[in-house]
Amino acid sequence: MMITPKKFMHKITWAAGLLGALLFMAGCSGNRASLKTGDWRAVLQRADGRQVVFNFEVTDSSGKDVIYVFNANERMRVDSILFDGDSVFIQMPFFGSHFKAKINTDGSLQGTWTKNYGNRLAVMPFHAVPNDSVRLQAYVKPTRNISGSWLAAFPGNRKDTFKAIGLFEQAGNQLTGTFMTPSGDYRYLQGVVSGDTMKLSGFDGCHALLFTALINDDSTISDGQLYSINSKPMPWYAEKKVFDSLPAAYSIDNIKPGTVKLKFRLKDMQTSKEVSVSDSNYLGKVVVIQILGSWCPNCMDETTFFTQYYKENHQRGVDFIGIDFERTDNLAQSEQAMQSFFKHFDISYPILFSGVAATDPDLTKKVFPNLPVKIQAFPTTIFIDKQGYVRKIHSGINGPATGKYYDQFKNEFKQTVNGLLSE
Repeated sequence: MMITPKKFMHKITWAAGLLGALLFMAGCSGNRASLKTGDWRAVLQRADGRQVVFNFEVTDSSGKDVIYVFNANERMRVDSILFDGDSVFIQMPFFGSHFKAKINTDGSLQGTWTKNYGNRLAVMPFHAVPNDSVRLQAYVKPTRNISGSWLAAFPGNRKDTFKAIGLFEQAGNQLTGTFMTPSGDYRYLQGVVSGDTMKLSGFDGCHALLFTALINDDSTISDGQLYSINSKPMPWYAEKKVFDSLPAAYSIDNIKPGTVKLKFRLKDMQTSKEVSVSDSNYLGKVVVIQILGSWCPNCMDETTFFTQYYKENHQRGVDFIGIDFERTDNLAQSEQAMQSFFKHFDISYPILFSGVAATDPDLTKKVFPNLPVKIQAFPTTIFIDKQGYVRKIHSGINGPATGKYYDQFKNEFKQTVNGLLSE
């Protein structure tokens, strides 16, 4: 039978595909590729020479590698790990970031970390070595103990100085802490005090942070620099300060009862059903509207609390509705971004697709046209009373890295809900 050029090319293409599949199967056969178990030291390299250092542990779970990323008291589980020959692909559970690396003969990793911002990618060189639990080196004894609260200022290139509250705990050379802002915190940071120098780093798949500074005395810190992924360094300084109460987060709790009802009907990202807070199954209940995005680390902390609270209090007449704002207004891409969120947190209340990108300056007007104020930050919580009216709006969260302030956040949330339930 005569073979036409078109058929001949089709056979070549089919044969090449079969050969490629066989080669891949051959590469994956035999001994299972794996990472060395135990503690690792990882480094993200900035172009200016600064390094964001973090630690992780590799464990074996039923024949599969599982990674736990360490930052102070947090252990973040990472179980999406794929091997191809001498290469490994590690997908972080959230925030659209991943590692691609070669496994060297000594077991170390060399490659890149990539974070997807929707409209751009940030890429940093990455390497990691096994059997090393040291994060940051402390070469001499500390001259000061900076445990406590500090009022920090970040002048940067902004018109107004950006302020935050630094919370530090120091034991010898070892240092942990975070920085709180009205809209959220920088989550878990870990490092050292060496002589009169402090260093803190943090990595969770979204943040890749390094804080450095000079400790002048017991009450002032100066010459600070914040290095974040590939951004230009931001200067900072701080003074020791005891806070009787925290500066107020963005919160509106004086909305007149019976004046504002939310008008939206959006698609549930898990069931594809359309949902509105005015649906009959929400009448007579207190409803918490959660404004979130899978790209937002503070939203992750809030969801940890909300999912547990919902399971324990749903029977009391409390419901939750999440409204998701991703870096894109594309449904398919947004659903893909949220899949690991649903899996990790086992969310049993509806999460609705907003259809609006989180960066859209008109997102409030497009989704909540009759809301009297703009959504200022992620996360934001809107409290709805039993009659379906907005009663309070709160932006931000003091997450678990803030210790007692996280407890205050949870207590205030519970007081608000209990007050609405009692009406």
